[in-house]
Amino acid sequence: MNQVQAIQSIEKRTVKKTMRRILPFILLLYVVAFLDRVNIGYAALKMNADLSLTAEVFGLLSGLFFISYFLFEVPSNLILHKVGAKLWISRIMVTWGIIVVLTGFAQSATHLYILRFLLGAAEAGFLPGIILYLTYWFRARERGKATALFFVALPLSALIGAPLSTWIIENISWNGLAGWRWMFILEGIPAVLLGVVVLFYLTNKPEQAKWLTDEEKSWLEGELEKERQLSAKLNKTSHLGMLKDSKVWKLSLFNIAGFVAVNALSYWMPTIIKSLSSSSTTIMEIGWLAMIPSIIAVPSILFAGWNADRTNTHKLHLGVSVSIALVGIVGCALVSSAPMMVLMLSITSAGLYSISGTFYAFLTFFFSESTAPAGIALVSTLSSLGGFLGPMILGVLNLTQGMFLIAGFLLISLITLFTLKLTPNNQNGVVEEIAEVVN
Repeated sequence: MNQVQAIQSIEKRTVKKTMRRILPFILLLYVVAFLDRVNIGYAALKMNADLSLTAEVFGLLSGLFFISYFLFEVPSNLILHKVGAKLWISRIMVTWGIIVVLTGFAQSATHLYILRFLLGAAEAGFLPGIILYLTYWFRARERGKATALFFVALPLSALIGAPLSTWIIENISWNGLAGWRWMFILEGIPAVLLGVVVLFYLTNKPEQAKWLTDEEKSWLEGELEKERQLSAKLNKTSHLGMLKDSKVWKLSLFNIAGFVAVNALSYWMPTIIKSLSSSSTTIMEIGWLAMIPSIIAVPSILFAGWNADRTNTHKLHLGVSVSIALVGIVGCALVSSAPMMVLMLSITSAGLYSISGTFYAFLTFFFSESTAPAGIALVSTLSSLGGFLGPMILGVLNLTQGMFLIAGFLLISLITLFTLKLTPNNQNGVVEEIAEVVN
């Protein structure tokens, strides 16, 4: 075996090992995280009546999570970068799991306001922290696949959460507690347990990985160092310079619309389907119908992430994904039957979830090693404002008006994408140069 073949063998082994070791586990973590974040949408099928919550109150409850998330996300990511991923992600998971369990004992809207605010503060930094963590392990050319697999957690959490949550609500009422209360309790416990597992399973950096050989560690660190050096040449290396870079603000504006739409649908989908279904439709049946858009989303997000990496056309894939989501949202505004609504929601999900996997890989190309912790968190933090607006829009406006307003956000997102220049010198793009680093 010559030297080139030997290096190729090390490359293949190392990439396969890191993907198998890291991606399934962080996928599981995000499934639990997102389920615990949006399961209030399923609880609403019974909770709103039990606690006399209006649509406006529920919309505020759903969005309030993102206010504290907004306030604490950047500091959280900076702490993660300083103390290490496994310690901080473990802290995040244990605290959010405890808060979800406590939500099962809420007795009023005020209790829920406090708990949702605390949940946002507890989970702040998890998403940008994981995206930052992926940059420690994967080269630019694999990052689209890695983030796409990670974001499969969004539809997967709905696939699991829809039947699980509705089943618990309908079938469990131990000790006189309502089913929606047990849903929070039982779905919060896994986060606490996984938070403990994180301490023993995750590895902060490649040089600490006992499951890689010395030559595999050396090769991976060498590859990542090449990309860090190139990124430092192409991107701002100071936090002040990063804040003055218009691309950072355009990336944030682009992603706000995605957060508006994803979170509006995540929190309100069960209620929307129920409102268009016959009175004889059970909560479990609503759960099954809510699974269909998620089933469509899984292959969509994987294909978009894989193909964007393969063709190195992240911007094109984002534009197509936003356009598909826009068509679906407009369709949601116009239909008036449950089957047609599920179809439109499926089209919307195919586009929206494809954005997530591609965007967060795309995002990492715009930051140097020194600005990545704050930069990724800043974009994610500003995007979270959309997470506050989305549920509020459908809580305050009627369905048709709300969907058209969300479509307007997506149109702004599409226009922003077209104005986003990928090239620091209008000739060689950041994404292209980093993605084409060779041995």
